[in-house]
Amino acid sequence: MLSALAPARRRLVLGALAGAALVFLAAVAGIAVALTRSDHVTPVSQDQTPPVLLVPGYGGSTTGLSVLAGALRSAGRSVRVVDLGQDSRGDLHVQARLLDRAVQVTLAESGGDAVDLVGYSAGGVTVRVWMRDHHGGDVARRIVTLGSPHHGTDVAGAAADLAPSSCPLACRQLAPDSTLLRSLNAGDETPRGPRWVSIWTTRDRVVVPVTSAALQGSLDFAVQSVCPTNQVSHQGLPSDPTVVAMTVAALGRAAPTRPEGSVCVSP
Repeated sequence: MLSALAPARRRLVLGALAGAALVFLAAVAGIAVALTRSDHVTPVSQDQTPPVLLVPGYGGSTTGLSVLAGALRSAGRSVRVVDLGQDSRGDLHVQARLLDRAVQVTLAESGGDAVDLVGYSAGGVTVRVWMRDHHGGDVARRIVTLGSPHHGTDVAGAAADLAPSSCPLACRQLAPDSTLLRSLNAGDETPRGPRWVSIWTTRDRVVVPVTSAALQGSLDFAVQSVCPTNQVSHQGLPSDPTVVAMTVAALGRAAPTRPEGSVCVSP
């Protein structure tokens, strides 16, 4: 059939076929790489209490994590609060690289093979980027997220649309349907390796809608589903006594389970 075409038209058709073949081969190769990465995850032992890294939210402030850090230390845990430096409103991929450095330093100092991670707010998204891009499944034992906008927040979306000059890259990446969030949520939201826990509050005014903090495949619950009268806000999550107790329990040796009402602390 091609022999009946004029030489110029024949070259055009052959070029198009070759291009289509390359696209197909690239797609197959990508699938093969993804499958290989998944198969090569070697989960660490759950029967240990490794160092805990606390990852701050948008803006990188570490002061709000001091109560949780203190409670974990009182429970006998080694704790590192990750400093995201001047990049705390920049690219979450860069923040994930900073997190990876902290993980590597922590492993070297502890001499162990595992860490637990707690990501507060945007820090939970940073942990997920680290998990995917830095082979986190081989070293993360538990990952707990507190009020993290896993599917974006309308607050960031409105800022990106109405005041783009006031919405840095991390802000835009936290807008619903951003390229980063689409890539994180396109497949398994909780990749193989660690055990995942997502804790959030129905009183949240930063993560909108509040159900954006739900993470498919995790032990996932709102604080109020256990403690109906709890009024904790987004900002109060890492210091609220009930949430702190829930988090400490989730990072224990036993498999994470939905808390009982006895964990609730009266205001």
